[in-house]
Amino acid sequence: MGFIRMAKIRITNLKLHTLIGIYEHERIMKQDVIVNIVIDFDAEKVIASDDLKDTIDYHSMTQKIIAQVENSSFFLLEKLANMILDIVMEDKLVDEACVRVDKPNALRFADSAAIELSKKR
Repeated sequence: MGFIRMAKIRITNLKLHTLIGIYEHERIMKQDVIVNIVIDFDAEKVIASDDLKDTIDYHSMTQKIIAQVENSSFFLLEKLANMILDIVMEDKLVDEACVRVDKPNALRFADSAAIELSKKR
């Protein structure tokens, strides 16, 4: 009996620019958000093949996330994080994913405010 090789892909500190916030002054100009994503998947097939078609194409996934986030607007971090999580989960190879979105300078005495969402198949 063989082992299943579980792997994690980490996309760290993806810096994006989007319209986010509930206050009038936040609805005027885009703000920075920082996205971190952890993706769990079975790496057995890709380890054997060494072929991109057998794994998660995180480059293409990230390009789609960038386009969607930077061309959308949100009132709440929860909505933004969920949209990103939905894009990640579109890939059927993803077993589980966690998305964290930080909004720098959201609070006066903090580095950022953040939300973390996860989904599992």
